[in-house]
Amino acid sequence: MSKPSSIIVPEGCNKVLLHACCAPCSSAIVEWLMAHEITPIIFYYNPNIYPFEEYAIRRNESKRHAESLGIEWMEGLEDYEAAHEQWRQAVCGLEHEPERGKRCEQCFYMRLKATAKKAKEMSMPFFATTLASSRWKNLEQVNAAGESAARELTGAGPEPQFWAQNWRKDGLQDRRNALLKEFNFYNQQYCGCEFSATARFLSDRKYERQALFRQGI
Repeated sequence: MSKPSSIIVPEGCNKVLLHACCAPCSSAIVEWLMAHEITPIIFYYNPNIYPFEEYAIRRNESKRHAESLGIEWMEGLEDYEAAHEQWRQAVCGLEHEPERGKRCEQCFYMRLKATAKKAKEMSMPFFATTLASSRWKNLEQVNAAGESAARELTGAGPEPQFWAQNWRKDGLQDRRNALLKEFNFYNQQYCGCEFSATARFLSDRKYERQALFRQGI
């Protein structure tokens, strides 16, 4: 007897705007959605990622993954420097918070608020995030940010719903690791912002990132 799935699809959901933090975290989720006849549209909005070379590598990997599957992909910011400065202002005073602390809560909210707004603009009934797939993230914080972002939308037309889901279940974590190798994804070693990595770590990875950036990866 097969084990019932712990992934619950919202009623009427056949398309979802999926906020993607990176290609590795997106891969198994996208595969699952497509296998269950749900069309994902990838929304890459991550002004927290620092420095720009790191941002560009993760962005390009996400785009490469989407293009290989023939699914729609869009970037959520036009000016990296301006967007990152807005993010810095949003987390001002929280620089010394530990991982999974209040800085992360504010970061999740900022990114999911933009995703909710884009979903509304596109008349998408549901939005979700790959942040809920990482074992390094607090799932309650992620879901609370998504729910708050959905609640605070105002204006004409139907409001998109946040699909709160633990995307680590049903073997998706193991599948993520397999797809990481299959696609030969760039596998980042820190969350993304300058406060989640030490100065020494950023320095050690500087030349590797610059080489990958020049190669267009």
